[in-house]
Amino acid sequence: MIQLLFLVLFLEGAVALLMMVKIGPLRELTMRGLDQLKAGKGPATVKTLACTMSVIFLSSIASILKIQNRGAKLGTVTPMDQVLWRTHLLEASLIGYSLFLALVIDRLHYYLRKLSNLKKKVGVSNEEVEKIKKEHLHWKENEEKASVEIKKMQEEIATLTEKLQKTKSEFQEQEKRATSAEAHVVALQKQSEELLLEYDRLLEDNQVLQAQALSYRG
Repeated sequence: MIQLLFLVLFLEGAVALLMMVKIGPLRELTMRGLDQLKAGKGPATVKTLACTMSVIFLSSIASILKIQNRGAKLGTVTPMDQVLWRTHLLEASLIGYSLFLALVIDRLHYYLRKLSNLKKKVGVSNEEVEKIKKEHLHWKENEEKASVEIKKMQEEIATLTEKLQKTKSEFQEQEKRATSAEAHVVALQKQSEELLLEYDRLLEDNQVLQAQALSYRG
């Protein structure tokens, strides 16, 4: 029994050491082994062993107390009781250390697994942050390109507006010229009508004068 407890204690110590100190891939292998141990029927088996060892631990404590009480009543402890007392004390100590190390290993496994999950989440978060940074940089570049294009379009709009104003001014000037030419044409038409009327009047006067000349000749 004592040899078995020493072996268990040694194995637990080795597992705890591998979990606390990272030696190549041994920590990951140990973690995977504990994961498999906690899967399926493993937890029930471990609880059964822990309960059995706890019962043996309590039995050893009870035996130690019984031997001490008997020695106190007799005033002396027999060699057999001393051997039994030391044997039970050693068993209780080994079982107590084993249970304590099992608890330590369980907590180490829990927190290391939690730490590993947190590292994975942090890694994913860092990737997302890098992705967001790249998207932000890309968006910023697009914004700068859009700003340049907007400035270019504004310049084109200003140029077109200037050309439109120039064309409008030229059209107004041509319209004024057309209006002036139209007024000049109207004036020429009036002058032509007046000249025609004057021509008609002169023709009538000429006819009258010809008629008078003929009458004088006759």
